[in-house]
Amino acid sequence: MKLVKQIFNFYLDASIHVAASVFCLLEITALILDITINQNLAYFCFFSTIVCYNFIKYGVEAKKYVLVANKYHKNIQVFSFIALAFAVYFSFFLHKDVWYCMGALGLFTGLYAVPVLPNAKNLRSFGALKVFMVAIVWAGVTVLLPVLSANMSLTTDVWIETFQRFLIVLVLLMPFEIRDLQYDSPALKTIPQRFGVIHTKIATGIVVLIFFFVTYLKDTITPLDLIAKGILFISFGFLVQYTQGKQGKYFASFWVEAFPIFWFVIVYVANYFI
Repeated sequence: MKLVKQIFNFYLDASIHVAASVFCLLEITALILDITINQNLAYFCFFSTIVCYNFIKYGVEAKKYVLVANKYHKNIQVFSFIALAFAVYFSFFLHKDVWYCMGALGLFTGLYAVPVLPNAKNLRSFGALKVFMVAIVWAGVTVLLPVLSANMSLTTDVWIETFQRFLIVLVLLMPFEIRDLQYDSPALKTIPQRFGVIHTKIATGIVVLIFFFVTYLKDTITPLDLIAKGILFISFGFLVQYTQGKQGKYFASFWVEAFPIFWFVIVYVANYFI
């Protein structure tokens, strides 16, 4: 049992879980927009997510981003280098337009993690700003990249889907922001610090409403799209209701981050019956 727990914790700490969520969001994009996803892109995003998240979580704390004293973190670092090798391999099979978009998103990620301003460690030090930066990157990676890879035009429906994906990530980040309220420095001025937990949850609820009803602005609304967004709309309602400052160990790190995985399974199954 102890070994299983160690493997599970490594699965979470090494960002495999969040990478699986990114992978599932890519597949959901393919189903909703009815495109064939380039699996090389899907695998690239999976492995590069592991690299980027581990760099942000552990690399910026390590001396010169390389030297790691902690053995457990060293194992994660080695795993990250292996993931980087796979990401580089799959990157050679990507379309040039995908590379341009990845460059812009990579710049966002770099600004998020690396010190660029004299009075701040990095843009992550701006608590309220960081959630929007993360949401922009996730939306770009999970919607724009597969669309560009499929040589599909950036239509109004694609931009609405991108906006909705941006809102999805904002909602999923709020439990983390509320959880970290007791640990974050007041200087960060995160959204819960600025407005309090209650007002943050109310604002998140409004975002959930916007997320769902924006669907009706699309030129083409499919039954699968409505069902997919409706399921997530209801699920987000429960998430907003039950998110508290004091959370179980795995509430945010596993269950919240698993939303895209569960959503993909439901959408994948629903696609066969529509």
